[in-house]
Amino acid sequence: MRPPIIDKYHRNVAEAEAQLRTVGRSITVNAMLRLMVIVAGGAGVFMAAQLTEVWAVLLLFIAITICFAGLVWRQSKLEAKRTGLQDLLSVNRNELDLYESKPNKYPDGGIYANAQHRYSADLDVFGPSSLYALVNRCATPGGNAVLAEWLSAPAGGDTIAARQEIAKELAADVSWHQQFQVRLWFNLHHAEDFRKQFARFVDNQEPLRGNTFTRQYVKMCPWLMGTAVGLTFFMPVFLVIAACLAAIHLLTAMALAGKVNRIAAHVSKAGQLLSAFAEAFALIEEKKWQSGLGQALSSTLCAGNGSKSVSLALKELAVLIDRLDYRLYMIIGALLNMVALWDFRQVFAISDWRERHGKTMLQAFDVVGQIEALGSLGALTRNYPHWVFPGISDTPRPFIEAKSIAHPLISAANAVRNDYHMEDHRVALITGSNMAGKSTFLRTVGSNAVLAFCGAPVCAAYMRLSVFHLVTYMRIADSLNESTSTFKAELNRIQLVLNTVKSRADTFFLIDEMLRGTNSVDKYLGSKAVIQQLITDGGVGMVATHDLQLAKLSDEHPGVLANYHFDIQVKDGEMIFDYKIKPGECTIFNASLLLKRIGINV
Repeated sequence: MRPPIIDKYHRNVAEAEAQLRTVGRSITVNAMLRLMVIVAGGAGVFMAAQLTEVWAVLLLFIAITICFAGLVWRQSKLEAKRTGLQDLLSVNRNELDLYESKPNKYPDGGIYANAQHRYSADLDVFGPSSLYALVNRCATPGGNAVLAEWLSAPAGGDTIAARQEIAKELAADVSWHQQFQVRLWFNLHHAEDFRKQFARFVDNQEPLRGNTFTRQYVKMCPWLMGTAVGLTFFMPVFLVIAACLAAIHLLTAMALAGKVNRIAAHVSKAGQLLSAFAEAFALIEEKKWQSGLGQALSSTLCAGNGSKSVSLALKELAVLIDRLDYRLYMIIGALLNMVALWDFRQVFAISDWRERHGKTMLQAFDVVGQIEALGSLGALTRNYPHWVFPGISDTPRPFIEAKSIAHPLISAANAVRNDYHMEDHRVALITGSNMAGKSTFLRTVGSNAVLAFCGAPVCAAYMRLSVFHLVTYMRIADSLNESTSTFKAELNRIQLVLNTVKSRADTFFLIDEMLRGTNSVDKYLGSKAVIQQLITDGGVGMVATHDLQLAKLSDEHPGVLANYHFDIQVKDGEMIFDYKIKPGECTIFNASLLLKRIGINV
């Protein structure tokens, strides 16, 4: 049965598409109005010029400029609304795609893959079809890095509880979370880490500060030009004065254009991006958080610098940058510089803003990454309502108990659920036939533990575990680049597991079929020695093996090692797998049956 939230996503898609059609029509009408203003205004100015009425030309020119600027402003608002609706549509379509097992539009975390990590490669934490790809709703590089860190190492019990609380809050508030995603969706198409780009802007040591006289003159400039133009109606000589001032202003701006361009290069095209971030900050600041962690993050932003919030400060900078970009429109830029030395006015204002807010703003970008990662946990909670948040036990050694636990990357229709309780042992030895489910069960336990330790829900009906240091031995491969054979790679991994168990009492290991790269005798003797060493060092975990002889270790270590198995049922020569874990050692194997199927009699 599909979750009710899927119907919500479908409704959101339909509503966004309808609104996009309406906004599209408004944009077309607005474009036609701009064209009409230009044509009609040009004709009016031409007719007034023919009548040699200077005042009429000036008034018409001012009126045309105001009307055109108003339509340009309206156009930018409509286009911003259209972009927001398109991004909202993308956010909801992405959720529907994920429900249908299609790739996530957000990064899959492949850049964080590390074959040397103690469990991430074995448990499919990063890369295509990974836990990261399932969970991730982070658009910014900072948010992606935060989520990768959470999935790579366990948090403390209090931190896990705090993240669980805010994940539940964000899961319930679909509208807020999706609006937050919409504000940051553009980062998926932005090649550079915007935080780093912003840091370069803050650290830029080439400001155009200007001396006291220059700054004062820039402030007075519009008033001087306005006065000169106003007096033109009474004394025509002031028209010459106004024209001379305009020419001097324009020549000055042109002379220093190179320096202005170098300054603008650090913030070019950033106005729209900053507006998006400012709106994301505003959403965080204005939300009435119920969770303690949400309140703490929000209060950090509301502190801002002085009495100004982060969102307001960023909006202020975004406006300044947008104004500076007016210089890119040749005619408008020339007019603004003639009237108000526009470039200098904006550069001085940006320099002042950087002095007031620059350094403290960098810290605020980290909050966005935290909220993105927490929102990812919220999305997982929302999309899988049958999953549960695990309880965290404070036990002296690793502990795990689960009911109806399944692998989070296997669809609910195909997943087989199992129960497991570590109560009378600390090492579970799991035997079984080929393809019966041993490896999948180990990954099921490990993957859900990784989710639990970052504050996410787990694919189970119930789960309780301690916070342990997870280490795995599953996928071992040779390396041509490092001249490492499979057996040598296995030895290296065994050494890692043994050293970790010996150095950390909170280690929980998952070992799948040791020493595959050697002969059967050495494999048995070596595996037995490793297990005994793990037991001697107080190790806790699970070992899966085909070697039934190892099951006899339970007689040597009662109360420490317990046998479990996965088996098959053979009916009418056909193998039936139930993928259910059972107590005791396995007594039915299927290698001969599998070989017989391909024409080899054993």
